[in-house]
Amino acid sequence: QVQLVESGGGLVPPGGSLRLSCAASGSGFNIKTMGWYRQEPGKQRELVAATISGGSTNYRDSVKGRFTISRDNAKNSVYLQMNSLKPEDTAVYYCYAFTFASRDYWGQGTQVTVSS
Repeated sequence: QVQLVESGGGLVPPGGSLRLSCAASGSGFNIKTMGWYRQEPGKQRELVAATISGGSTNYRDSVKGRFTISRDNAKNSVYLQMNSLKPEDTAVYYCYAFTFASRDYWGQGTQVTVSS
């Protein structure tokens, strides 16, 4: 079993920055992919960014150039540096992990609000 714990959400004005962190704990797992999704009320959850074991990354178009995902394999952690935040980035952000055993795990979510 894998537990994901997120931190770093909050309220920030447009143009501001936030850094989200997510740490995986448990035993007997080997994570292939870690990343972040977000969800606005009444909308589907959408992929924001992901990093695959080996170092490749992908981003949704609307965050390219503003968000950076990074990963610390030794700590089973993933981070999302969010710069130049916009009101449309407001959502609950969820950390997820996909293991080599083809199981996926989700964090509890952290609220990001971009507003003046």
